[in-house]
Amino acid sequence: MAPVQLSAAEARVLGCLIEKSLTTPDAYPLSLNSLRLACNQTTNRDPVVSYDEATVDAALDGLRAHQLAARGKTYGERAIKHRHLVDDGLNVDAAERALLCVLMLRGPQTSGELKTRAERLHSFAALADVEDTLDRLATREFAVRLDRRPGQKESRWLELLSVPGAGSEAAPAPDRAPAPVDSAHGEHGEHGAPAGHAGLLGAAAGPQTLEITNPATGALLREVAVDDETEIEAKLRRARAAQARWAALPYERRAAALLAWRDQLGADIEECARITAEETGKTIGAARNEIRAVQDRITWFVAHAPAVLAPRTATQSDAIEERITYEPRGVVAHISAWNYPYFVGLNSIVPALACGNAVLYKPSELATLTGLQLVDLAHRSGVPVDVLQTIVGSGPTGAALVSSGVDLVCFTGSVATGRRVAVSAAEHLIPVQLELGGKDAAYVCDDVDVDAAAEAVAEGAFYHGGQSCCAVERVYVHQAIWERFVTSFVAAATHWAPGDPLDAASANGVLARAQQPELLQEQVDDAIAKGARVLLGGMCEPGAASYPPTVLVDVDHSMTVMRDESFGPVIGLMRVRDDDEALALVDDSSYGLTAAIFSRDRERAEAFLARCDTGTVYWNASDRTSVTVPWSGRRASGLGVSMGEAGIASFVRPKAWHLRPSS
Repeated sequence: MAPVQLSAAEARVLGCLIEKSLTTPDAYPLSLNSLRLACNQTTNRDPVVSYDEATVDAALDGLRAHQLAARGKTYGERAIKHRHLVDDGLNVDAAERALLCVLMLRGPQTSGELKTRAERLHSFAALADVEDTLDRLATREFAVRLDRRPGQKESRWLELLSVPGAGSEAAPAPDRAPAPVDSAHGEHGEHGAPAGHAGLLGAAAGPQTLEITNPATGALLREVAVDDETEIEAKLRRARAAQARWAALPYERRAAALLAWRDQLGADIEECARITAEETGKTIGAARNEIRAVQDRITWFVAHAPAVLAPRTATQSDAIEERITYEPRGVVAHISAWNYPYFVGLNSIVPALACGNAVLYKPSELATLTGLQLVDLAHRSGVPVDVLQTIVGSGPTGAALVSSGVDLVCFTGSVATGRRVAVSAAEHLIPVQLELGGKDAAYVCDDVDVDAAAEAVAEGAFYHGGQSCCAVERVYVHQAIWERFVTSFVAAATHWAPGDPLDAASANGVLARAQQPELLQEQVDDAIAKGARVLLGGMCEPGAASYPPTVLVDVDHSMTVMRDESFGPVIGLMRVRDDDEALALVDDSSYGLTAAIFSRDRERAEAFLARCDTGTVYWNASDRTSVTVPWSGRRASGLGVSMGEAGIASFVRPKAWHLRPSS
């Protein structure tokens, strides 16, 4: 038996003291509040816990009794600070201390995982060094090798200093609550929810924990600690230091880690899909599809980044040589969205990392667990811990990240919040990439196969409950096929009813935001009041987590349903005389993301699309993105470019070289 027996809370507190002494020495020793936040971090912790100050204080009392911690005041400060005494108290060296720390913070792990995760604390030259250190700890009964479980390739190691369940600490947050709770998500700002973005870049203060709930059941999934400004500053410092080392690696080393991340996503696809379905309401089948598709995107980014990074000669003569090189921007802040967390997240994170940047990634508060899982898989795949770090929180956290001093901000969300992000970044002359949504239109010509077109447009409108930035939100139909198309479209829409997100047979899940059904109802009620007729849906039960597929006719552009982003399964159909009237209506929008035309005539379609003032156009398709071509919006749909080689280039800065030989 180990010479010291600690409670789980004492082990967590001791591990945090060791970790912070090495990773944030400027902020060490730690105050009681800083130590509580460190204990409750959601990254690099297993299990995730929610300790209060009394729990941490009691654990410190126990550690002092074991002569493993001490307290005192730093000169000039009033607050009591806490430090560890583990080197003397346990008589361990730097390597042993690092492995014990990671084991106390993250539970049983393989030697390979320990080597990667202990990188910030101690540099092990090889895996054999880790295993030698573990053997020394085992000899002293500080750690033990667990038997390999069925299906596992490697055995794991467990620290023996702590006794699970001992002490009076708060219990870890459960994976799923046993019963639903009444509370739902507050107004957390995310993509496609215009009224729900007020939090980002709002007040500086916010809650210290974030409740992650299942939108389908209301059940509490987990509470996670929110990163405050101090933690964001510390993570930024670590990212800056790590970025230089990451950028100095040969491209092949960075590429290998990213491709290993791709493969790890495939290996853990079921767990990832379940996490996403539970916290966002997306169907588990749609989540699987997104993960499979994002693996292809990683492959493409890794293959095409070298062409963007390659130096180029602009002028070559005996008198002068002029060339261009490309350097990483530094530390990229990525504030992501919940509706497609893998696509939106990795569209920025992967090319940023490939180009040698570090990334501070704030997943949506509605997809926090997905974001934490993504980053954990990246670390397990060889991406250094400090090169890719998660920032957890909602509006105030996003505000602190934008103003923290990063080198580029990538944001996906509403127009209102995007403007505030741009203003905040502009104060520091920081460039921004903004994807801000759309009111995407489709025009159905008179020469189509009516039933096939109706099916295609309905899929573009109702897939994922219409919660896509490029989902069809308004439809213009040539008068020659109006009646037939409306009948066929209503029939097609009935196939997209909401169901259980965890049921693979469900066509749709539920809406991620608790407020969204009410916002959709307001749009429907406004349309009805102005003369629209409801052909399908149009009403949901109070407090419902979903909204039925809804089709409106007799609509016009005075109605919010045809003007403002819906981000839900509500569609207005409008009759038009010809292509010119359709074009005028398609472009009559403050947004400029996508436009679609359905026609048998390619020449007619291309002539129409060439005149559309949008960043993306579709012929006989909609609601589609591709990593091979740029994704950009015009007007209120955003600034900058993602995907394609132009998107990769967003993450580098050109340097011009003028080289004149001496005479």
